[in-house]
Amino acid sequence: MSFNTPDDVLMDAEMQMEKASEHLKRELRGIRTGRASPALVEFLKVDYYGSMTDLKSLASITVPEPAQLLIKPFDAGSIKDIIKAIETSGLGLNPQSDGKLIRLNMPPLSGDRRKQLVTHCKKLAEETKVSLRNARRDANKHADALAKAAHVPEGEIEQLRTEIQDLLKKYEGIADEHVAKKSKEIEEI
Repeated sequence: MSFNTPDDVLMDAEMQMEKASEHLKRELRGIRTGRASPALVEFLKVDYYGSMTDLKSLASITVPEPAQLLIKPFDAGSIKDIIKAIETSGLGLNPQSDGKLIRLNMPPLSGDRRKQLVTHCKKLAEETKVSLRNARRDANKHADALAKAAHVPEGEIEQLRTEIQDLLKKYEGIADEHVAKKSKEIEEI
């Protein structure tokens, strides 16, 4: 992809960093806390008639109690597939079905499990920061190419590099905020 102006480079870098930030938010939503949340299971992949489908497309997911999820499939024939997906998801949940509905009771998290989940959140944040730094690296390469090809003044290129670095700091801060918030939710009893 070729860029004609410093603004093009900056916009592309911000778009890449925004994607990385959104990915982190989605990943964190799927991590269990002490409370029931539909986000925990809505993106579970269910083998529905040979097609891997998000659970939220196959059922309504509600929270009747703070520690329970209620899953009501739109097609009663998909209950076994949904139960299988939940059991193999690694969430540590035991689905209970009456043939029409699936109940998921959230057992309380042990202290060790809470620590593991917080560590996992921090690992996800570090992976996001690597993606952010890669976006910065790519943007700086594009800035160098602009300096050579488009005869953009050196002052503008230096300004562009400063703005790219500021973007990186902004999105690293956002990643840290997301992880701090999720860690706090996990550690609440």
